[in-house]
Amino acid sequence: MQERNLQMAYKIAEAAEKHGGRAYFVGGYVRDFLLGKVCYDIDIEVHGIEAEELERILSELGECEKDGCLYGVFNLQGYSLDIALPRTEIRTGAGHRDFAVTVAPFIGTEKAAERRDFTVNAMLQDVLTGEIIDHFNGREHLSARVLRHVNDGSFAEDALRVLRGAQFAARMGFSMAEETKALCRDMDLSVLPRIRVMEETSKALLFAEKPSVYFTLLKEIGQLSVLFPELFALIGVEQNAKHHAEGDVFVHTVMVLDECAKRRPLVKEPLGFMLAALTHDMGKAICTELVGGEIHAYEHETKGLPIIERFMHRLTDERRLIDYVLNMAELHMKPNTLAAAGSSPKKTNHLFDRSVEPSDLIHLAVADSLGKIAPRPYYETEPFLLERLEVYNRIKEQPEVTGDDLIAAGLKPDKRFTELLAFAHKLHLAGIGKENALKQTLAYARKLK
Repeated sequence: MQERNLQMAYKIAEAAEKHGGRAYFVGGYVRDFLLGKVCYDIDIEVHGIEAEELERILSELGECEKDGCLYGVFNLQGYSLDIALPRTEIRTGAGHRDFAVTVAPFIGTEKAAERRDFTVNAMLQDVLTGEIIDHFNGREHLSARVLRHVNDGSFAEDALRVLRGAQFAARMGFSMAEETKALCRDMDLSVLPRIRVMEETSKALLFAEKPSVYFTLLKEIGQLSVLFPELFALIGVEQNAKHHAEGDVFVHTVMVLDECAKRRPLVKEPLGFMLAALTHDMGKAICTELVGGEIHAYEHETKGLPIIERFMHRLTDERRLIDYVLNMAELHMKPNTLAAAGSSPKKTNHLFDRSVEPSDLIHLAVADSLGKIAPRPYYETEPFLLERLEVYNRIKEQPEVTGDDLIAAGLKPDKRFTELLAFAHKLHLAGIGKENALKQTLAYARKLK
């Protein structure tokens, strides 16, 4: 598919040249090309041709999709290509989308590149010759692995660029130039739509080797409290040095986040898993206290749930995702506690039965133990928990008493059925076979009369 898209890009460039224009790869494609990476998002900018002429050229090469043609953006059906004309943008309001866009095919490569966010994204590459056009030293900054904004005025007009910079830094392992940090500190991020905040945050959580960079950079430039006040509240919250020598709860949280990033390929719900890592200790902001000369945060895993829910609603209304995060946060301490105590299969079965994704819960619990500097030797809980998960999965595969079984045994459906089925389910989790469990459940039903 990539090769097919590139072949079409070359055809577009040839056709543009015949009509006096020039086509360039722009943005992330050029950046990743110079980094030796494959970029599947191919953006082409065509200079020197009016919009109507470009549309006609594209229509001769395929079925031209016109959804974005008002802003000089075109697509060809069946290809993953964004084809655009150079344009200028002027902010007309406070939100990210409040811009007046003017198509400007003849402004030249320097003016066109000037509206880009960072110099490493402002380079162009001639589609036909491969020549790199670099008006703002992007290649130099790429080698230095530093993000530096292109233009003070245009950068400051779009608050989303602060988040883009933070997630670029996290995903690419770049630092941010001090002058760019200074500009970011003065920008108002409160105007950003939550869908855009969620998009950029998700990229950092899902694709960065160290997602901690995203949040620590926002903290450094004074923007963490604006977007993520619940996370900001963890800064300075002390922890018991017996278990956490790394520092405050915020430091522990981002360490856990990076440990979880190593386990993303192993979990079933990667985004929810990373959000659970980010939020799991938010309750410590209200539960931490000094008891008997030691710092404790008793019940933070349950008392923090309303805080976590508020945080999640600031990002999304997706109920399934919110419920996953709340469930993981509530249970995150229990796997290690049960493992350390060598608890019975009955107890671990009950824990896994409460979990929306038991295997994900194990990974979160292990990452929670690894994401700190502990003076005491680390107790290896993972083998125990994985072994017990196999026990739980084997039990789940066995037949269980159902409502139909109770009816077949002569019971009439009534208000007792909920309690009876719950009783039968407990027997099932204890490893009791269906026939025996049914007998015990029927005996229990007689006691309820």
